[in-house]
Formats: sequence, C-alpha cells, structure tokens
Amino acid sequence: MYTTDFLDIPPLLGAGGTVRLPGSKSISNRVLLLAGLSEGTTVVHDLLASDDTRVMLDALRTLGCALDQTDDTVRITGLGGTLAVQNASLFLGNAGTAMRPLTAALALLSATQGGTFTLSGVPRMHERPIGDLVNALRPLGCHIECTGQEGYPPLRLAGGTLNLSAPIRVRGDVSSQFLTALLLALPLVSQPQALTIEVEGELISKPYIEITLNLLARFGIHVERHGWERFVIPQGSRYQSPGEIHVEADASSASYFIAAGALAGTRQPVRLEGVGAASIQGDIRFIEAARAMGAQINSGPNWLEVRRGSWPLTAVDMDCNHIPDAAMTLAVMALYAQGTTRLRNIASWRVKETDRIAAMATELRKLGASVVEGEDFIEVTPPAQWQHASIHTYDDHRMAMCFALAAFNPLAPMAVPGRPISVRIEDPRCVGKTFPDFFETLFQVAQTDPALIPVITIDGPTASGKGTLASTLATRLGYQFLDSGSLYRVTGLVVSQRGIDPDDHAAVTAVARQIGQEISLRFDGHKVWLDGLEVSEHLRQESAGQMASRISAIPTVRQALVDLQLNFRGLPGLVADGRDMGTVIFPDAGLKVFLTATVQERAERRYNQLISKGFSANLAEICADLEVRDLRDRTRAVSPLQPAQDARMLDNSALTSERSSETVLGWWVDGWPHVNVNAGTDVKPI
Repeated sequence: MYTTDFLDIPPLLGAGGTVRLPGSKSISNRVLLLAGLSEGTTVVHDLLASDDTRVMLDALRTLGCALDQTDDTVRITGLGGTLAVQNASLFLGNAGTAMRPLTAALALLSATQGGTFTLSGVPRMHERPIGDLVNALRPLGCHIECTGQEGYPPLRLAGGTLNLSAPIRVRGDVSSQFLTALLLALPLVSQPQALTIEVEGELISKPYIEITLNLLARFGIHVERHGWERFVIPQGSRYQSPGEIHVEADASSASYFIAAGALAGTRQPVRLEGVGAASIQGDIRFIEAARAMGAQINSGPNWLEVRRGSWPLTAVDMDCNHIPDAAMTLAVMALYAQGTTRLRNIASWRVKETDRIAAMATELRKLGASVVEGEDFIEVTPPAQWQHASIHTYDDHRMAMCFALAAFNPLAPMAVPGRPISVRIEDPRCVGKTFPDFFETLFQVAQTDPALIPVITIDGPTASGKGTLASTLATRLGYQFLDSGSLYRVTGLVVSQRGIDPDDHAAVTAVARQIGQEISLRFDGHKVWLDGLEVSEHLRQESAGQMASRISAIPTVRQALVDLQLNFRGLPGLVADGRDMGTVIFPDAGLKVFLTATVQERAERRYNQLISKGFSANLAEICADLEVRDLRDRTRAVSPLQPAQDARMLDNSALTSERSSETVLGWWVDGWPHVNVNAGTDVKPI
C-alpha cells in the first residue's frame, strides 16, 4: 500500500493482464457482524483487508468475540445474541458499514440486556447523517444520545425498554444503510413476535438491500420482502453460523479495471478474477453501463474480460440509483466520451465519505472538463484541452481510484499530440479503506512508453550518501528504487565466489551478462536476494565495495549492465543512484542530483558505520582508499564520474540525511509536472 503524501501517475498508453480483486467491503463487514452476532464459530474466507474491516474486527474484539485471523481468513466465535461486555467505546473511523449496523444492534441489545456503549469516528463520520436510523430506533424504546450535533455521530447508547408492537418505520431515500442496519439488528429481538419494517419514501440503492437479504439467509434469517416498502422478520428468528463463508471479490473495485479495459485494452484484455456477471452485488451492473459506453465485456462464473470496443466512448444519460458507488467511475470515463454524459438519481453521493457530487465536479474541472452539478445529478463534457491536475481526494478512497483513470489521457479523442498530461493523486493512502493495493494492482496491468516514466538520478562519489538519499526519496514518492552500485557489488560477489581473476575482463563481463538472467536477482527494500539467498550483508562489506569500484571501470561490464539498469524504469517512477545515472543511463531524467561531500566527511561516515557494525576500521586508511576510488572513478575511460550538465549540485557535508532528502523532494515538488514532452509524440494504444 502506498503511504506517500501524493502519487504522480505518468501518462498511460495501454492496459492488459490479469487482476485479482480484493473482497467486497459491503459483503465483508456484513459477514463479520453476522458472524459476531451468531452462535458458534464462523470461518470467513477471502476477507477484504482494509480500514473498514479493521475497525469492524476491532469492534467485535472489544465486544467479546473470539477472533483468530490468518491472512484473509478469520475464525469468529460469535456472541449468540448475548452481550459479553456491558460497557465499551468503539472507534469506527469513517466506516458507514460499521457505524450504522453496530448502532442498531447495540441499541437493541442495550435496551434488552443493559449496558452503555459509545460509538465515534473520524471528523467526516461525525458529518455523515445517522438521524433517520436514530429516529427509527428511539420509538422502539432505545435510549440514544447524539453527544455532538443531533442526528450525527458520536452516539451514546444507554439501555431503554423495548416496545415492538408497532411496525418499525425508516426513511429509505437517504441511505440504504439505515434499512440494512435494522434488517441486521432486529432478528436479535424477534423471538416473541414477527417484526415489520416499513420504508418511507423511495428506497435507494436497492441492490445493497439484496446483498443484505442474501447474507441474512446464509445465517438462517429468511426475511419476507413485500416489494421495496415492507420487510417482515419471522417470529423466533435466530442467527445460526453457516460454518464457512467466502467473500466475493468487490464489484465496485472491479469498475476501475473494467474502465481501464474499455479505455486502453486494445492488444489484450484486462481480465478480472474473483467476480463474474452472476455476482450478488448490485454494482456488477456497472457492466451494463460500461457496455453502453462502448466496452466489450465477456464473462464467466467468476471472471470478466474487458477490451476497448467503440472509440471514442459513447456519452450516456443514465439513472444510476442501482450502482451508486460504481457510477463514480462513469463520471471519469465521461472524459473519454463523445458528447455530454449525464448521471442521474445519485443524491446519495452527497452523504458518502465526502459530498461526492461537489468533489467530482471540482476535480473534473481541474482536468479541463465542463461540469454541471445538481442536487441529484452530474453532467460531464470532456475537456476541449486537457490540463495537468493535482487531484484532491477528500479522504475518499473512490475519488482516488476513479481519478487514476485520468492518467490514460494521451488516448483521449481531444488529447493534443506531444502534450501528455500528468495526474497527481493527493493522499493516495485513502484507498486503504477498501483496496489498499489499488495502485500497485493498476501498475501491474497499465502500460506506457518508458520515456514517459519519471526518473530522479542521484550521482556522486563513494560514501556520499547516495543510497540513503535515493531509497528515502523512492519511499517518499512511491517509486521504484535502483541502487546501481549494488549491481556491480553483486557482479563482484559472484566473481569472488567463483574465484575469477578481476583482471580477466572477458570472464567478469560474462558474469555481468548472467545477472538477472541465469543468475536470479531480487530486491526487497534494502534486502538483496541472489539465486534465492539473501546477500545484503555481504554486499555492504568494504571488500565488496572495493571490488565493485574495480570492475565498474571495465567498459564491457558497464555495457553488460546497462540494459538491466534500464529495466528498472517502471511505473509509477524511478529513483536511481550511482555514478553515471544522469549522464549515461538516464540522460532524460526529470531531476538530476549530484551529491558531494568532503573526503574527510565521507571517511568519517564510513568509519562510524563500520565501527557501529562491530568491524575494525582505520580512519586514515579509509580516507586514503576513498581518494584512490575517486581518482579511478573520475579518470576511467568509459562514463567517468562527473555531474550531468543540468544536474543540481548538493553538498551534504554539513547536512543530515533528512535535510538532504527534504531538499531534493522540494526540488521535485517545485518542478511538477514531470512529463517528457519528447516522448509519446505519436501516441498510440499499446
């Protein structure tokens, strides 16, 4: 999962490959709560790992459920409808799928069994209305206090005396989660009599109620549905564990990759595994909308394959009440359509993680689109000219994921040849709510011209701190990391292990050509694996550095490793450190830094590093060795160590590593957008 403050997505030119989707948020949290309320133990498979499921799991633990989790499987021993604790404070983040049903369940249990419970969340959760649910529960005798603003969390639930003689009434035209909360909670108190829920107003998001009813049946509760206005929970209903249950992949998350296939799936399809057209989730009907816009979609029992069909996409005028979350993806797909797309009956967007109608309109306009918004609709006309945009995500996971699709802008009908647009996603961490690995998954299937992928190079002499600076920047930006020196160290290590004379240039070059091919090489953070063995500590030894410096002066070795280094240029970007990254390997890098420090300062750093690891060291010898290496690097025949003509010089003799990284990060941020205008001048799907 990306933990960066922002993520720059370079222009994308194609999409294809296979995606394994995470579990459905809507199903995951419903199943977790049902398992927690049931008797016995339920084993939940393929559970979504996200912020929302985490807060639900934490809440169930706090309430006394026994949980045992291994990866995406969790064993839950439920409460059997009996409170195990009488007092608890639950923090539920921004998870409506946890706040609403837990409010209903705990209000009813508190009224029948006693106990006091407080439920709170992040500031945005305290802005999301819950008054209609509270107003449905209070007439039943539940004591519920809104401790902040009336009609909104945080809440305090404190006992009461239930009276279930009359039908329970709830509004259905604001959020279907209020009805879902009652359907999930009322079986806990249905032993004496059947309970009837009457819906006031037009029920929105009906497919989510279908999910709820389907899952209730899996746990032994068979609700009678009379249209969409009346629901009857039979007398004596009691939750029973199904033993095991599998969570479907998330159909809402599927929408982003269906869209990617529709936009850029030309040479090969985007294949989605874990969800098919027969899904119980309402958002699977996004398939119909995508087809209406031009996508070619094939499906099987548990898979979808999507290709580009008609192009440009076809603008649509569509009632989206049945796909409220997935409809957001349509708004961004509209950027690639011919004409104006109108999405109607989406009033529920206003009360989600943010006001999604307002947020969507604001961010689409940044890209150059013309947008008209109303209380329950949005109209999107594609940009006459696309603009670079930094997308504010409002702590809303779906805003971040939707707008990642804007990176396919070079393919847009109105795109200007030779003017690809850079898209910055602010706070990409927010996707953790439902799809923590979204961006990594997108980059697995997205394709582009390597020249469009931004690169930062950090060159400089030995022990100047290049590796530390480069790895820090890569982490901060979410970029790939190339420590070119490690490639020479790896080559030198193999040369030493095989007893090859380093002056035998032909033999050393043969080894270099095998790295990454016959000899497997894998980087995992700061760890290096060679043919399945971790060699990180071996590469950090002084002898490895000396050998690397020696063989790097061999022209044929350097040439043999060029292609390997170029292959590190992957989405969404690269930070590469070495001695010729900016001059030879990546001369088109968007930012080139030449890092320097005095020989004395570098020697002291190396000395302290060796001493801290328990190695004996002599400062004078280290200083002399660095001077020899510097001379050899500066005077070698091929790619001598020198700053690129357009490099930014940074002397870090008196700087901490943190100050150095902040300086370079500041240069990068100030220089945004980073797009190589000489690449992709004749843009075609790939």
